[in-house]
Amino acid sequence: MPRPQGFTYVRRPDDSVTITHGGRPAGTLRGVRAERFLAEVEGEDPQLVMARWTGDYKRGNERTARNHPRNRR
Repeated sequence: MPRPQGFTYVRRPDDSVTITHGGRPAGTLRGVRAERFLAEVEGEDPQLVMARWTGDYKRGNERTARNHPRNRR
């Protein structure tokens, strides 16, 4: 499984945390969740932690989901 890449996070003055992936917003954490995220990201691989918190895992079904009629544009 390839390692996650391209994640960054910014801690805001209001103590919220914004996670981006490839420059696009992937999630915002506030309150206790932001505190837990910050504690976890300091202790482990930051890219893996951010991928886990945003739910951005490769599951192998991306092609199937992309071809579903609901997801076509």
